[in-house]
Order: sequence, then C-alpha cells, then structure tokens
Amino acid sequence: MAVGEGRPRIYVKVPIDRLGAVIGKKGEVKLKLIEKLGVRLTIDSENSMVIVEPEAPNIPPINMMKAAEIIKAIAYGFPPEKAFRLLDDEQILVIVDLKQIVGDSPNHLKRVKGRIIGEGGRARKTIEEMTGTDIFVGDHYVAIIGDYERAMAAKKAVEMLAEGRMHSTVYRYLDRVLREIKRREALRMWAKDEFNEF
Repeated sequence: MAVGEGRPRIYVKVPIDRLGAVIGKKGEVKLKLIEKLGVRLTIDSENSMVIVEPEAPNIPPINMMKAAEIIKAIAYGFPPEKAFRLLDDEQILVIVDLKQIVGDSPNHLKRVKGRIIGEGGRARKTIEEMTGTDIFVGDHYVAIIGDYERAMAAKKAVEMLAEGRMHSTVYRYLDRVLREIKRREALRMWAKDEFNEF
C-alpha cells in the first residue's frame, strides 16, 4: 500500500484485456465496488493499472484491501460475480503458479493444465464441488476463491495433480481433509452453542 499526498493508495496491475471486466457493463462492477466498500477507483489504461483509494478519511484500510483483492481476482480471469465472494471476510484468493511446479515449458504447462481441468472440465468441477471453492485455470496459474481451509485444500489438490498424482488419489486426499474440516466446524458450532447457553 503506497501513501501519496496523505491518502493511502493500492496499485493493482490488471492485464489490458481484463480492464473492461473490472469496469463492467455500463460501469456496474466499478460502481458496486465503490458502493459496497467506499473506495475511489482510478482506471489507468495507459499503464494497465487500477488505483484504489478511500472515498473518505474514515474508510477502513480493510475495505481498500478487499477492493484490491476483488480487482486482482477479476484480473486473474474470474467473472466479477465470483470475485465478489471476496466481500465476505471469510473468503480468500489463492494463486498457484504452475511454472514453479513444472517449469515454463509450454508443453508441460499445457499437459498439467489438462490434468487439472480434466476431460470436459470434470476434474476442476469435482474439486470445486468437494471444496465449495471457485477455480479458474489461467495460462500458467490456477486461481482459487474460497474460505481459508477449503481454499488451501483445493490448492493442495491442484499442486498434487500438477506433480502427477492420480485423480483418484487427489479425491481421496480431499475427502479425508474435508471430513476433518467439517468435524472441526461441527465442534466449533457445538462449543459456540454451549457457550451461548450461559
């Protein structure tokens, strides 16, 4: 976060072909961000950048960070309606750089992306359904939106597929991890209910 002329700013790099998606039809995406988070957005198409600033001095910094994360998610390829999941405090954006796992050979990347997407998009859809996340596969990365634990489980699943693990092994891993997450959530709910009774 940069501070210029006493006003904090966040600069978000956006590919030129995604700037339109950040603005939205008739500016509706930009307007929704302004309305929900009280931020000011400056679209710098010359430098392919969006500048996020608070609309007023009392706007909390977290609002600027949320706006920046939503813009980043759109920049990575998510449709705005999925990116807006990040308005919820529980939701995070996670990026897996496939080049770090398989190098930057176009053939390797293509093969690995094929494994992650699966035939007819089935593998990606299965991971999304099991973890309750949204997943976008880009040219050399995978972007994931979800609550922290489930997004991390989806990230691990994507990494396992990129490393060459079998789909069935990955689904078994997810099944195990998600059972554990649900067990912890149930315990938290139970503890909360118990506490509320006092």
